[in-house]
Amino acid sequence: MSVSSSSMCGGGETGMRIVVWFRRDLRVEDNPALAAAARAGGEVVPAYVWSPEEDGPYHPGRVSRWWISQSLQHLDASLRRLGAGKLVTRRSADAVVALLHLVRDTGATHVYFNHLYDPISLVRDHRLKEMLTAEGIVVQSFNADLLYEPWEVVDDEGQPFTMFAPFWNRCLSMPYDPPAPLLPPKKINSGNLSMCPSDDLIFEDESERGSNALLARAWTPGWQNADKALTAFLNGPLADYSVNRKKADSASTSLLSPHLHFGELSVRKVFHLVRMKQLVWSNEGNHAAEESCTLFLRSIGLREYSRYLSFNHPSSHERPLLAHLRFFPWVVNECYFKIWRQGRTGYPLVDAGMRELWATGWLHDRIRVVVSSFFVKVLQLPWRWGMKYFWDTLLDADLESDALGWQYITGSLPDGRELDRIDNPQFEGYKFDPHGEYVRRWIPELARLPTEWIHHPWDAPVSVLQAAGIELGSNYPLPIVELDAAKVRLQEALSEMWQLEAASRATMSNGMEEGLGDSSEVPPIEFPQELQMEVDRQPAQAAANVPMTARRRQDQMVPTMTSSLNRAETEVSADLGNSEDTRAQVPFHAHFEPRVEREDAIQNAEGPAPRINGVHQHNIFQQPQLRRREAVAPSVSEASSSWTGREGAVVPVWSPPAASGHSETFAADEADVSSRSYLDRHPQSHRLMNWSQLSQSLTTGWEVENSVQPNLIG
Repeated sequence: MSVSSSSMCGGGETGMRIVVWFRRDLRVEDNPALAAAARAGGEVVPAYVWSPEEDGPYHPGRVSRWWISQSLQHLDASLRRLGAGKLVTRRSADAVVALLHLVRDTGATHVYFNHLYDPISLVRDHRLKEMLTAEGIVVQSFNADLLYEPWEVVDDEGQPFTMFAPFWNRCLSMPYDPPAPLLPPKKINSGNLSMCPSDDLIFEDESERGSNALLARAWTPGWQNADKALTAFLNGPLADYSVNRKKADSASTSLLSPHLHFGELSVRKVFHLVRMKQLVWSNEGNHAAEESCTLFLRSIGLREYSRYLSFNHPSSHERPLLAHLRFFPWVVNECYFKIWRQGRTGYPLVDAGMRELWATGWLHDRIRVVVSSFFVKVLQLPWRWGMKYFWDTLLDADLESDALGWQYITGSLPDGRELDRIDNPQFEGYKFDPHGEYVRRWIPELARLPTEWIHHPWDAPVSVLQAAGIELGSNYPLPIVELDAAKVRLQEALSEMWQLEAASRATMSNGMEEGLGDSSEVPPIEFPQELQMEVDRQPAQAAANVPMTARRRQDQMVPTMTSSLNRAETEVSADLGNSEDTRAQVPFHAHFEPRVEREDAIQNAEGPAPRINGVHQHNIFQQPQLRRREAVAPSVSEASSSWTGREGAVVPVWSPPAASGHSETFAADEADVSSRSYLDRHPQSHRLMNWSQLSQSLTTGWEVENSVQPNLIG
């Protein structure tokens, strides 16, 4: 007689049995789903499903996978101590199907989980509720990631906010405080799960263990370790946060963002404890410490806003929120992209940041702003490429926060930075690293250079360079792009953007059905398949007489990554003591299929090499001369399918009323945008892309003082 899987997992008994689905809430403290299951009194089946394929290009990178692995072990041990038995793990390409099988295997009557707010999760969660409800299973979801749910925070007219300041002010002035954090359950009832099968989850391969061992020296994942990190921050760096936060040194930050991203730490607990500190210091008259609390809470607010924005504008990780920026002609230059990633741009602060990111999976929030601004405004590379690289390399990689940070830098938000504002890395260096300690730590080639020249070695006298053992263009590169030239290129690109935007509006106003159309109608920029960012470690080199740069107006496609889930990576730790880099060389022969109507023809610059302070730059890229062509309007038929999410599931979100034509909802915010310098010169109307405009354009497939990157708390 065969034994059913239900009885094998202890599922044949009567009574309530609740599956608690863990995702980015890997803690037992202040976990509403787990607390509700414990209060219900039934048997609890804690479960985790590893399904990276669902996330498309946004599956976790190596450092994120290492963190998940360590955190799950910590969570499993905590659950066992509470009597919950083991954490049931499943490996599947479809989390919903895996959970459905688990419910049947265990005879579960309820499924509890906590909310996520990215568009992929919203679609998946709605599909799960539909399928399980059809099976007669009770499904409940809870808020464990935010102070307030996105639909709770609206303006006086019931519309979602489109700027951070009024959003955060409304959060702070809500008539009710965020719920107090919940204590861990005293005991969790568990059925006989000893025979319930679990899949072995593989998060790393042999080639990754050396690099991951370095992470273990600096980080201790797990919810109890997160609690210790929070306590240490509250009793130490928080008081001086307002003074030290601009230092390019991790010691001045909280280092809590990875714990918050993976849900090891409750944002409500952080908020309430910081508020308590603020009240104490306010009563003591410690105004500096009180201001530190205000600034730190503001970083919490940015994290809240990133999820708020993703919920109300689900394409924020794919397309600019200000519609006119869909016409910006991005520079498609894989060699620039490679050099930026390797930290060989010739700008010390930028290079130090990128080398730290590669070696540690971490960046100070100020350095994130510096390197991303350089990427977008100096190199003018497609912003989604940079966002994807951050996603793959940061320990605290967070899709919603990454999207908000890059949209802010690109000027795609109503309260974002002006797109024509180029920050000088030299000045930023002396602001955030005045003594050059950060640069010397990560660029040993410049360690002997005096502080006077540390952030602009190209200006140093030859005698100083020789004494420091520096040969520009040899053991440290000359600047890849001169800032003056970058400013000229940026103004030309902005001029072209406004011309295209004006042509589009004129076409639409004439009633022509086929105009330049919406941003969702513009095919994405393809990324060369030859570039494998997870394994390449050779230095990039310029190739003579080979055009490598193209300007394209289309939205950017995320760089194609070779998944290390199905392939052994050959990545090893970077030897930062050696200026040589072993990453694979950029394939300069990569061919871009010509699309005359949407891509500018390129020709190499002729004549002598540019000079910086009288020195010829023979070893850096010559500035390409861009020959622009009049854009041809693509057909709106390129994207006509309606979006209902994965397998037809309707996205379970509250949406603002649909608006026709240019939305009036954002008129006040656009007025603020138009006060920006480059918008002053071009007082056209603008639109924000939201659910109502996306409903007819997204497909069912997934490609998949504000200078603070919101994915870094503190």
